[in-house]
Parts: sequence; C-alpha cells; structure tokens
Amino acid sequence: MKMLIFKKTEYLLRLEKIKEQMEIKGLDLLVLADPANMNYTTGYDGWSFYVPQVVLVIKDEAQPLWIGRGMDAAGARLTTFLKQENIQGYPDDYVQSLVKHPMHYVADIIKQHRWADKKIGVEMDAYYFSARAFQELEKSLPNAVFTDATLLVNWVRLIKSNDEISIMQQAGKIAEIVMQTALDNLSPGTRECDAVAKVYQAQISGTKEFGGDYPSIVPMMPTGVKTTAPHLTWTDDPYENEQAVNLELAGCKNRYHCPIARTAYLGKNPSPKLSNIADVTVAGLNLTLDAIKPGMLCEDVELIWRNHIAKHGFEKESRIGYAMGLNYPPDWGEHTASLRPGDKTVLKPNMTFHMILGMWMDNYGFECSESFRVTENGAITFASFDRKLFIIE
Repeated sequence: MKMLIFKKTEYLLRLEKIKEQMEIKGLDLLVLADPANMNYTTGYDGWSFYVPQVVLVIKDEAQPLWIGRGMDAAGARLTTFLKQENIQGYPDDYVQSLVKHPMHYVADIIKQHRWADKKIGVEMDAYYFSARAFQELEKSLPNAVFTDATLLVNWVRLIKSNDEISIMQQAGKIAEIVMQTALDNLSPGTRECDAVAKVYQAQISGTKEFGGDYPSIVPMMPTGVKTTAPHLTWTDDPYENEQAVNLELAGCKNRYHCPIARTAYLGKNPSPKLSNIADVTVAGLNLTLDAIKPGMLCEDVELIWRNHIAKHGFEKESRIGYAMGLNYPPDWGEHTASLRPGDKTVLKPNMTFHMILGMWMDNYGFECSESFRVTENGAITFASFDRKLFIIE
C-alpha cells in the first residue's frame, strides 16, 4: 500500500524541471543526499537520514533510484512512487563500519548501470553528505567527473505547486494553535520546559481535522536577558514576573512548515524601549507585507523594511527572511532566496517565505514574523494571528 502525499504526476513534473536544470549544467546523473530533496523527487519520508542514503536522478531514465539502509527499503516502498527494482537497500554491515562505506554500494550500482564515466552532480554542502561520503564516492568512481550541484533541486523547489500550498495552509492552521498554546501556558512559576511540552503536544496534535508533523526546528522560547539573542531554546527554570519571552515556533504538516514568531511580556510594565521597538517592528512588518508584489526583487522587499526602521533610529544587519517550506531537521529554510541586500531573485507567485523581524538589542529583544506566499496580487500569510507585544498579566 502506497502512502503518497502527492500524485505520481506531480513527482514526474518535478523531475522534468530538475532534468532541465541538469541539461543546462551538463549533468548526466544527480546524487541527492538532502532528505528534503529525496522527499521532493520520490516522496520518501523516514527518520533514516542519520545514515548515508541517496536518490539518483538519471537524465535519461524515467524514475530515480532510491538507495539506503536495507531495513529502510520497506519505508521507501511505502512512501515513494518508485517501482520495486528502483529501491535498493544496502546490507547492514555497511552501517558505521570502519572498513566499508555505503558510498561503496552506491558506486557499485552506478557502475552496474554504466554511469561510472559520466558527469555527476553531488550536493557538496548538504547537511547529511559528509566529507568522507564524497571522498569514498570519488575514490570508487575514478573515471567520473564530479561537480557541485548543492542547490540545484532547492531552486526548483522555490515555486510551490497548488497542492504544496494547500499543505502549507494546513501547517498555518496548526501554527495558530501552537502560538495560542504557547501564550496560554506562560505564567510566573511555570517551568519553561513544561510550557514547551504543551507546545510540542499542540504541534503534533494539530487540529481536529488533521494532525501535525514534527517541525525541523525545536521550539525556541528564550526568556529575560536571553531574548537579546536568537536561536536559544528553554531551561527548567520557572518564568518570572515582569519578564519577556520570545516565541519562535512553527506548524508542520507532511514536512511542510509555517514558522511564526511573537513576543510576550509577563507582567504589567514592559519597558518603554521594549514597547517602542514592538510598535516599530509590527508597523514595519505590516508595511512590508502590504508592499509585496510579484516582479519585485528580494532586496526590494528588505529595503522597505530597512527604510522604515531607519526613520526610527534602528538598523538590522541580518536578513529579514528566506524561502522555506519542505524540510527536515535541522532547518525549515530552503537555502535559496533571502530577503536581504544584493539578492536579485524575482518574486513569483507561489514562492513561499518566512519573514522574521527579530530585533535583538543589548538588554532586550522583540520578534514578530509571518510565513507568506507570493500571489498574483501581493502576499498572503499562511497563519492569521495578532501582531503585537502580548501582555500577560
């Protein structure tokens, strides 16, 4: 029984677009180790990326080949559209061995199909494609010509299909519940870890109509002085009165994400500085979202925000957003287009971004973000949630 999220025709259409890019780059074979790209091309979905696994996209073959750990081949049969002979599992003595490596098995399959002297693209900067993996593959295929094709599939993923958008809309509904759950569980005396546990439950439970998936990034809910820094998580300390909490969370459905960030204040008296930067940031987010139109460049979007905060005496060096959607840990970003100076990517309908306006100052911080898709007329957010500094007395 197959468990496909999309119709087979969608996977084949994706492969056509990928092969067009392979043709442009002169590639005969593409070795995909990024689990999101493996999912995108075949449907494969399993927590097996801690061992080497790949999908081979062949320019002249209709279907890719999935190659992974033998015990995971059953998962490939269930979650991909591939025929049986295109699913290859390597024996378990290749796993974490000092003398054998799964890339030897991959190389043997490439040799069997007489692709050993072809031009082969590999994802050199993928999280789960190690230096040793490339070394062993290159050593095993001395007649091949290797080239870096790290983001080839990622750029194809940039424009979503309508079916992908539908799933991200479901992720947006989950994100609304997740953020409300976080706010409902913030109170002085409650341990940070206990509030985060409620967030995890909401992420997985989803809505009454559909459940959720595990997001690629853990809940980030720093408090107090830790709100001056991004990417901090939680402790087992209790929340305190008159303390801010940054909430960077997400809803996820079928590996597609809707990140969302807000800031709450426990107490009655947020500092004038915090209140001011909250007002400036929210106004800038509203202004920037309202201005987005297809045909704009990514850097044009950032400039609207930059000019707005400059009028209030602020600046922000880091990018304010990035393309996102389908992914696995440790990131929900696609590593392609960014909302920052110098990025000339042209906005097109069904591109999807997370615009995160994190203002981390010397002794306080504020975050507000929205995940949105570009439409024919502007931008539409995946979630609907108040944009403000939440005061929890």
